Amino acid sequence: MLEKFERYPLTFGPSPIEKLSRLSAHLGGAVELYAKREDCNSGLAFGGNKLRKLEYIVPDAIASGADTLVSIGGVQSNHTRMVAATAAKIGMKCRLVQESWVPHDDAVYDRVGNILMSRVMGAHVELVDEGFDIGIRESWENALADVKAKGGKPYAIPAGASVHKFGGLGYVGFAEEVRAQEAELGFKFDYVVVCTVTGSTHAGMVVGFAKDGRQRNVIGIDASATPAQTKAQVLDIAQKTSALIGGKDISEDDIVLNEDYAYPVYGVPSQETLQAIRMSARLEGMMTDPVYEGKSMQGMIDLVKKGFFPAGSKVLYAHLGGVPAINGYSYTFRNG
Repeated sequence: MLEKFERYPLTFGPSPIEKLSRLSAHLGGAVELYAKREDCNSGLAFGGNKLRKLEYIVPDAIASGADTLVSIGGVQSNHTRMVAATAAKIGMKCRLVQESWVPHDDAVYDRVGNILMSRVMGAHVELVDEGFDIGIRESWENALADVKAKGGKPYAIPAGASVHKFGGLGYVGFAEEVRAQEAELGFKFDYVVVCTVTGSTHAGMVVGFAKDGRQRNVIGIDASATPAQTKAQVLDIAQKTSALIGGKDISEDDIVLNEDYAYPVYGVPSQETLQAIRMSARLEGMMTDPVYEGKSMQGMIDLVKKGFFPAGSKVLYAHLGGVPAINGYSYTFRNG
């Protein structure tokens, strides 16, 4: 589906699929849970889902003659860490805007985890006191203008690499990769569970799995706490991505987004999210974070308990990475 698009390899290759036997048993054993470990997909600064997107964006950045990648996220953005790593890998400069998207007051929040690594990798990091929004941000546009004013050649990468014209391609490729792995495993997954915020990971999966009619079995777990805006963005990205690759038509009904687990707000974990993080860590040794994967893990666990997945289902949890953000919640986890 992606043969005509240039790809700059940033990942090791197919990310591994791991059976979560102990978690499955703990939840009753009627549903088999697996994880596709996108958090283990690269040697670039702990990897993660954004690299799969950036592989299709980097060729365009290089062709544009740019010398600086410019992107935006929250203070503990996994995406900006990956942009910083990618810039270092391809020999470009990096300018990052980190907005105050999360109302979280841990004393070391802006000095550890993702933002620490971005600084170590040489990115110019600018902290901006503005609240959460998945739309285009004025602070990011100002950063792009500033790079130009100083004689640089910026390349614009929006939050999550999501509303970029190639932002959905990487997760079309994810679906293709899963199909190849299913052939090796000898079975197909009945559902895929994915965390959804800026939307292109979920959107790309919808387009990719639409090839064999499974798009509505991609269960997005909203972590944005702005679900109407998020669902609209997922649909828009999916439709544009499908048109770009010549895929199937995507309708609003193809976007399945569960809104039950994003509370209280973006980036702030509920007690149930914290319990899910501890459960997956203590049963499987698999770390998740309080912003994204903890909430999608909470959602998957709760959906299993509620019987959402029919008995005998094989469910693939997309572990998108993001664990370094847990360092910004050190007080929350001071006792484990």
